[in-house]
Order: sequence, then structure tokens, then C-alpha cells
Amino acid sequence: MAEAVLEIDRVSKRYGEVVALREMTFSIGAGELFGFVGSNGAGKTTTMRIALGVLAADSGEVRWNGRPVDFETRRNIGYMPEERGLYPKMKVLEQLVYLAELHGLSSKGARKAAEEWTERLGLAPRRDEEVQKLSLGNQQRVQLAAALVHDPEVLVLDEPFSGLDPVAVDVMSQVLREKCAAGVPVMFSSHQLDLVERLCDRVGIIRSGQMVVNGKVSELRTGGSDRYLLDLPYAPADWARELPGVTELSVDGSRFLIELAPGTDSQTVLAAAVRTGEVREFSPHRPTLTELFRNVVTEGTPA
Repeated sequence: MAEAVLEIDRVSKRYGEVVALREMTFSIGAGELFGFVGSNGAGKTTTMRIALGVLAADSGEVRWNGRPVDFETRRNIGYMPEERGLYPKMKVLEQLVYLAELHGLSSKGARKAAEEWTERLGLAPRRDEEVQKLSLGNQQRVQLAAALVHDPEVLVLDEPFSGLDPVAVDVMSQVLREKCAAGVPVMFSSHQLDLVERLCDRVGIIRSGQMVVNGKVSELRTGGSDRYLLDLPYAPADWARELPGVTELSVDGSRFLIELAPGTDSQTVLAAAVRTGEVREFSPHRPTLTELFRNVVTEGTPA
């Protein structure tokens, strides 16, 4: 991983008797795209708000380049909240200029940046319209422009792809890749796990306020149990159930997904499959991020 830039170090947060975060710990390197996923209420938004200083942690620390995050640091962070954080009656360009100026840009620089981002995100024809009159997808584009307009050194985005059409998803994906290529660390949460899998260098899965999985997507998909996908057109539905060390996970017509216990020889299983007749497929099965996520969140709440 690239040298850590944004560090969340043993951050905890409680609301009365409810533990929202329990020693949340992870870091994001320069130029890294980090996907932050979990069920509703798992603690993603709370973590992001603490990283931005919107909420105070009960314990732990957030650091930027080795130093605790302070007011000046926050001015260099681009934040996109899940809920709309825009002034509904302000016009698009006027609002982006205002927000850029709040982050320290000159009036001329703010206008130039606002014009560039509205052009890039397909909002140029909507510059003089009130935000409340835009479609939800275009409001989401304005929200992203607001996070980018001051040329931030780090991006923290809460559900940035929510409500976007496929074209807008492609545009936003390209923007995030470009920012990472320029060395900007990007952290975003999403329930669209196919996008997370496609875009991210690393992913963190949280459950009940704790980080339970954290690693490169490719490594997470190749690790874990030994699973195989078989296509056996002439095999009976129960052909694998009596094989030692084999667990049948699913059957879909002639396609079988099985899991081998440690030490089970895959060639022995293949030989058994051949005895059923034609073998159209016998291949290792790499779980998708969606499957990994489902397994993690259904394992139960940690003590």
C-alpha cells in the first residue's frame, strides 16, 4: 500500500447506550481508492463525519500526514455527504463559487473552477438554475462538484453514486480514477458493490461499528475457502453429497457450486464428476465482493 496519508486510529463513538463505533482503525494511502462498505447503521457515515470533524470521537484520533486533523486540514478535504448538503434556492454556479470561496479560493479562481467542474460533469446548461429544480441525479452531480471545486487533497464521499444514471456513473468513476492518479486518496461508501469491486484498490467491510475485513479486493476474492464451479449435464442432483470433504453450496440445473474442506484433493472430486458423464466445466470459484459482503454481515455481531 502507498504511504498512509489519512489515518483513522482506534476511533470510538457512543450514543447513549448505543455503540456506533468500536476502535475503528484503518488508513488510506496517497492515490488509493478505498471502498468503505457495510449494512445500514454499521457506522460508515459516523466514521466519515468524525474524519471531517463534523462529529467528535469519544476516543481515538484522526490524522492527516501524521498530524491530528484540524480546521486548516479540513479546508483541504473534499466531502460529499449522503444527504443533500446544498442550498436548494441558490443557483448552481453561484453556489459552487460561494463554496469554493469558503475554502479559500479567490473570486476569480472560484468562478473558473466552478465553470470547469460544471462543464466536466455535464451541468453547464444548468448553471443558472436553482438546485431544487434539478433532477435528483443532477443534484448529485452538483454535490460532487461542490466536493471537487476547491481542488482538495483528499476526498471523502458518502454514497456518491446514489441516484446516478449509467452515463453519470461512468463520468464520476473516471473523475475518481483521475484524482487517484494525481495522488489524491479517495474514500467512498456505497451499496453498489459491483462498482466498489471494479473501482477500488482496497475495501473495508464494517459490521456493528467494527472493521471486520480490510484488504485488496483481488486478495479478498482469492482468499478463504476452496470452492469450485462444475457444469455436469448428466449428474444427479445429489452426486456430491456423499463425497468426503465436499459441501454442496448450491445447485442451479446442471451447475453445482461446491466447497472443499482443507486437505480435500480436487482431482479426486474431478474424477467423481467424470464418472457422472460429461464435464462441461470444472473451475475454481472466486467469490464476488457481494458474496463476501453477504458472508461477513451474516456472521453475527462481534462480542
